[in-house]
Amino acid sequence: MSTLSQWQLRAAFAARLSEMYGQEVPAYTTLVDVSREVNEDVLRARGADAERLGSISRVTAERHGAIRVGTPRELGQVARIFGALGMHPVGFYDLREAAASAVPVVSTAFRPVDGEELARNPFRVFTSMLTPADPRFFDAELRSRLEAFLADRELFPPELLALADRATAERELPQAEAERFLHLAVGAFELSAEPVDKSWYETLERVSAVAADIGGVRSTHINHLTPRVLDIDELYRRMTDRGIEMIDTIQGPPAWKGPDVLLRQTSFRALAEPRAMRTPDGSVISGALRVRFGEVEARGIALTREGRALYDELLARVDEQLSQHPSASRGEIARGVWERHLPGSERELAARGLAYFTYHLHPDRPRDGSTPPTSLGELLRRGWVRAEPIVYEDFLPRSAAGIFQSNLSGEGTRHSDQQGTAYDADWLSGAIGRDVLDPFALYARQRDDSLAHIARGLGLTAALS
Repeated sequence: MSTLSQWQLRAAFAARLSEMYGQEVPAYTTLVDVSREVNEDVLRARGADAERLGSISRVTAERHGAIRVGTPRELGQVARIFGALGMHPVGFYDLREAAASAVPVVSTAFRPVDGEELARNPFRVFTSMLTPADPRFFDAELRSRLEAFLADRELFPPELLALADRATAERELPQAEAERFLHLAVGAFELSAEPVDKSWYETLERVSAVAADIGGVRSTHINHLTPRVLDIDELYRRMTDRGIEMIDTIQGPPAWKGPDVLLRQTSFRALAEPRAMRTPDGSVISGALRVRFGEVEARGIALTREGRALYDELLARVDEQLSQHPSASRGEIARGVWERHLPGSERELAARGLAYFTYHLHPDRPRDGSTPPTSLGELLRRGWVRAEPIVYEDFLPRSAAGIFQSNLSGEGTRHSDQQGTAYDADWLSGAIGRDVLDPFALYARQRDDSLAHIARGLGLTAALS
């Protein structure tokens, strides 16, 4: 009997989800088409250099999705489903603190963590969980109503969870069970036709449109799907030329002449989608909700903790300068700040310990019998070793919050005089029953493994650094 391994399940799920979402949100299909066109043009123009941060086959197939759930129990169930696909929770993101508007969620991202698994299929899902216990957004009465509503719903059928647990345990599923699992999993994230309680939804929407999208309905759905593009500025121009309304900015680092780092994101604006609404008298009317959008991303090099600290410092400089010159272009200010303070080459990023690379013995290294240097810097300078950038596989809380905010119908309500409820990665790990992994540790392990391999290859006794 043929079976599907976890990575094959992951690839099939990502493809089917993309097909389903394209049917539900046709503008997403346009986004995918334009992304493919831009990638093909960039590959023709730049040749092999265009694949510096991933092969064109990987970039073209790459997607990340975003979903929202209401409770730790629901998030734990999501972890079981994505665990079946070889995806692990990585990183903790507190969008409550990153957003100026009311975005009462904390998030993690489920993704593969092994380099080989990422190369096979890097599908990832940014998953947000509502925080009803935070009094800045929900008073005691609303919290009680919301928690009761969430406790009474079932997002994922027991059969799906049982198949997910089997796939996790066995690391594969037989063909028939795999087909059933994929059918149920994709169906769990389709937009439900069940009428929305209009009064309840609007009650939550006054607090936060995100809260209403999560807790105002009895199901969940894909909030957006995101292809990867090699030139996000060109994509932004082409989408606009096609009459697709984009959000005002590209989130993340600016376009500049130096290395691409971390993550740049943008999206088309959330579209008004027809939804059946149930009124207080029990009648069903036609309404519309504006909650789903199409996002696109361009990925750069992963930064070390020191590099991220510098990145955050540069963001603060940009904010300060923009506050002093509110009519100025944020992009122009950011570009100037980046060019003054961020290294303009991969070599300098590596030398200053600001970004992660893997290191490999150069095929043309000296063969004259000379003793290799014992420091990484000298090995690089003298051509013994070459450095390859590690792609940033994760997310930026401020950028995620910016995307969310740009697609909200209003700012919602936030009582900043209240003390917020504390959440962190340790809390989230306990809530879902599995470790939320530290992305910095994952990148460092990739780097350190490559350095150990070099040391063995050169017969060095001391660790390289």
